[in-house]
Amino acid sequence: MFLGRVIGRLWATVKNPNFEGQRLLLVQPLTPELQSTGKPLVCADTTGAGAGELVYYCRGREASYAFLPREVPSDSTIVGIVDEVHVQRGRR
Repeated sequence: MFLGRVIGRLWATVKNPNFEGQRLLLVQPLTPELQSTGKPLVCADTTGAGAGELVYYCRGREASYAFLPREVPSDSTIVGIVDEVHVQRGRR
């Protein structure tokens, strides 16, 4: 799973029928220190996340598991809204 921040929403009038009723959000990937990393991506949303919220998402085949038993062709899916992040670095 990966951390990200919701930065927008996507509307599509023509899409796979299995996406009917599903929200598609733009997510900026983040490091554990909450710094932007990489390019924004489109994620299907199973949580009701809103703009600016910190979320965690999964990618690949596992991204479609959040919709079972329905088959949704998603490569990235938001599966949780993050309340807090605590990062502890090892001692040197």
